[in-house]
Amino acid sequence: MAIYLIKARPKLTLLDDLKKKLQKGEIYRLQPFGNELELSLKNAKLSDDGYAYWVEEDYCSPPLKMEREAVLDEYFDDIEIVEQINGIPQIGWEKIKDISSLWKEKL
Repeated sequence: MAIYLIKARPKLTLLDDLKKKLQKGEIYRLQPFGNELELSLKNAKLSDDGYAYWVEEDYCSPPLKMEREAVLDEYFDDIEIVEQINGIPQIGWEKIKDISSLWKEKL
């Protein structure tokens, strides 16, 4: 398992659709990565530069392969790994704690 800090440009016209899927638990049901991806996207941040940031545990090689095919490529452009986090996911979340939430209200 690896932990990554991810950055991606949200497709703003599709965020309401992604939000609905998150609220209905549709992402959560995707196996084997849905639980982690849903938690990550619910806590995603949106910086002033227009990029969303989140932390994700990943087991794929190459990283994010399944997540991109199932969800991420539909809702985000310019997806990249900013850095690999050594330790626990909270270390990555701490790095982006001062950025506003991607979502106007808590999911």
